Amino acid sequence: MKKPIGRDGHPCPRWLCFTFDNAFRRMIHHPARILSPWVSEGQTALDLGPGLGYFTIPLARLVGEGGRVVAADVQPKMLEGVVRRAERSGMERRVRAHLCAPDKVGLDGLVDFILMFWMLHEVRDQARLLGELRGLLGPRGRMMIVEPRLHVKSEAFESSLKAAEEADFALLARPRVSLSRAAVLGPALSAGSGPSGGGTAGDQA
Repeated sequence: MKKPIGRDGHPCPRWLCFTFDNAFRRMIHHPARILSPWVSEGQTALDLGPGLGYFTIPLARLVGEGGRVVAADVQPKMLEGVVRRAERSGMERRVRAHLCAPDKVGLDGLVDFILMFWMLHEVRDQARLLGELRGLLGPRGRMMIVEPRLHVKSEAFESSLKAAEEADFALLARPRVSLSRAAVLGPALSAGSGPSGGGTAGDQA
């Protein structure tokens, strides 16, 4: 079985999330600064491998009352944490938890934005996952991939982008995100239209 989230079938455990999901992280990764150039009100966003919802709740604020955020993971306990966080922040109507199947994300319909923050390197079959995500992304949608520099070398990151290109994505921008390698992609046919929220703004911390 190939898990869309989880290197060798072992996704990041829930207890480990507390090491990088805390108030101090905002000094390094400010969600609004990273996401706002690419997300607009009324959109549907997919937070794939959301952890305990560090980016899920800011995404919910960005999409507004008319939008929604799907937090998708293979771990029920992780999704329970996202739901509780959404309830505490008053965002429960905008956030939907989705339990992925072991070998696919398994969503119906299209989304406008996909976020994979520090999780793609855990995926065993990136080509398969990226192919599924291409089918989920709307014609003017955007996908942001952010990987940790410590764990993902430049060659590995470029290999992931090559796999995305082969899945019919086109590279649109390389935002600056602290301690990370990042890219924003869109459907290849819409590459000429440029990013939907601006240039290459990102986290400047």
